[in-house]
Amino acid sequence: MSTPPIKKEDIRQEVFDLYDAYAHSRLSRRDFMERLSLYAVGGVTVGALMSFLMPDYKNTVQIKADDPRLVTEMITYSSPKGAGTMKAQLSKPADAKGKLGGVVVVHENRGLNPYIEDVGRRLAVAGFISIAPDALTPLGGYPGDDDKGREMQSKRNRDEMLEDFIAAFEYLKKHPDCNGKVGVVGFCFGGGIVNLMAERCPDLAAGVPFYGSQPPLEQVPQIKAPLLLHYAGLDTRITDGWPAYEKALKDNNKEYTAYIYPNVNHGFHNDTTPRYDKAAAELAWQRTIDFFKQKLA
Repeated sequence: MSTPPIKKEDIRQEVFDLYDAYAHSRLSRRDFMERLSLYAVGGVTVGALMSFLMPDYKNTVQIKADDPRLVTEMITYSSPKGAGTMKAQLSKPADAKGKLGGVVVVHENRGLNPYIEDVGRRLAVAGFISIAPDALTPLGGYPGDDDKGREMQSKRNRDEMLEDFIAAFEYLKKHPDCNGKVGVVGFCFGGGIVNLMAERCPDLAAGVPFYGSQPPLEQVPQIKAPLLLHYAGLDTRITDGWPAYEKALKDNNKEYTAYIYPNVNHGFHNDTTPRYDKAAAELAWQRTIDFFKQKLA
């Protein structure tokens, strides 16, 4: 007799919290599985729970790499202050007329995986030229496995990776198909990088961090880019830092809009895992596209 499929609504919040700890390297795989076993009840095995929680890249792609509406290619660019030569996905509309606003896409803590590549192509479908770098390039690139990718990324220096993404911003700004106005969107680790780039890049046209860690508050006065910030209501690890960040933004008269989406988890935009929340993700994404259209025109 087969076990019925696991439903998201049947999973306790503690399980998602455990996965968050595991995905951010606060729990080893062994400890994660051991603690997960406490929730393997009613015929549900630990293996079934693990399978349910892990990313499903094969069946969730929204825009395929060979989509005829786009020109998508893997390119390299120079990062003199970072790791040297970096690999990235570059994507733009196939029928573009004139120069386009540009968007840098900053991945999570595991390299340029299929979800982030897809996000880059979604931006191109929306009318932008996007670049999605792979911070794992110096270590051989995203290995096709998130666990290995996370382990690899932990070996890189964050400040050096920041320089790699700043170099992508400079590359895109000068690209012949770009109008010179470039924004950046990032998720998780990438959201934190967006907040740092807003301070480091005085000509950044727009920044959109999804559930990203806040920058040092003493750096807030240097921020010039308008920000659109997305936070998850259940993600106390990140969202608890927002009040102090908001106060610093207000005190320094910075342009920002922030949304906290209730009852959703960290990673709610990532449609490859059960943390995905369709309503919140689609709303946040539409707000992001509208913001970029306004700021990058």
